[in-house]
Amino acid sequence: MILYLDSNAIIYALETPGAARNAVIEQVVLACLTPGGLVITSRLARLECRVKPLREKNASLLSRYDSFFVHSDLLLAEVTSEVLESATSLRADHGFRTADAIHLATALNAKATVFLTGDAALARCPGIHVELVKP
Repeated sequence: MILYLDSNAIIYALETPGAARNAVIEQVVLACLTPGGLVITSRLARLECRVKPLREKNASLLSRYDSFFVHSDLLLAEVTSEVLESATSLRADHGFRTADAIHLATALNAKATVFLTGDAALARCPGIHVELVKP
């Protein structure tokens, strides 16, 4: 299983107590325990997740995010020109917002088998299985 974490899934795991957090952690553990499994996200997720704690000057939350993004079980994918070309096509063909298109293109480029998100609109992306986490 190659699990792609959308930014909101990461936020649920690190900030939201309860069922949403548990659902994300369950998927991460499953991916890590699957032979050949991988957990991946984009450098874009790092940017998106760190804005709130930086804006609020919340050093504790920022530290949790920084620790998450350097974890050895996480592959942090670059936003390459190939990803941007694919994202452009996803925006043009399906009307996804720019950040969403970049996440989806990154997941497709990495051959992710599951895209974990809290955004139901992303389920219409062709070529990837989108699982929805409800906050």
